[in-house]
Amino acid sequence: MNRKLLVGLTLFVVLLLDQALKIWVKTHLAYGEEIQLFGCDGALIHFVENNGMAFGITLGPDYGKLLLTLFRIAAVGLLFVYLIRLIREKAERKLLLGFSLILAGALGNIIDSVFYGYIFSESSFHGGVARLFPEEGGYAPLLYGRVVDMFYFPLFYGTYPEWMPLLGGRAYLFFRPVFNLADVAISAGVVVLLYFYFTRVLRPKKNVANEEE
Repeated sequence: MNRKLLVGLTLFVVLLLDQALKIWVKTHLAYGEEIQLFGCDGALIHFVENNGMAFGITLGPDYGKLLLTLFRIAAVGLLFVYLIRLIREKAERKLLLGFSLILAGALGNIIDSVFYGYIFSESSFHGGVARLFPEEGGYAPLLYGRVVDMFYFPLFYGTYPEWMPLLGGRAYLFFRPVFNLADVAISAGVVVLLYFYFTRVLRPKKNVANEEE
């Protein structure tokens, strides 16, 4: 596949699916509402929002949110420039795919952070759903929107045995984070880049070293 087409198609598909799902969740579910996937308690669409990074990590009050959004925009700009350079240098497609997935995921969450507060009304906890372009205006200024998360997989939960030091008797839950499609794209991009590094960089170096011995 043509390198430009690979990058463009990856960005388009990830952003389209990510934003379509977020808009549907935002306009159909109240905050905290959830839907089972495939009738399974361990696979849910569970609507939450966060002010921070992937998997709900936050950076404190409003100024932390603003700094995070500005940092994301700057980082995405640099990554976009680097990706254009890789295309011109005819880099391997696995490398382009990895960076494209990361860029698409980052852009998906930036759209939430920059615009969602401005174009959506507030999502109420177990109340009414948000409205797109409300007459009274959005719930926050530009750059202060919250990222929409929805994938939740509480696969294992229970109580630690009493005999375990420090943890005995406490409840546990795996997997706790709630995330979105953009987060999945970023994680997949990292996996692709690691695969590229081990197969195209690390392994050839190891083979050369073995031949020299």
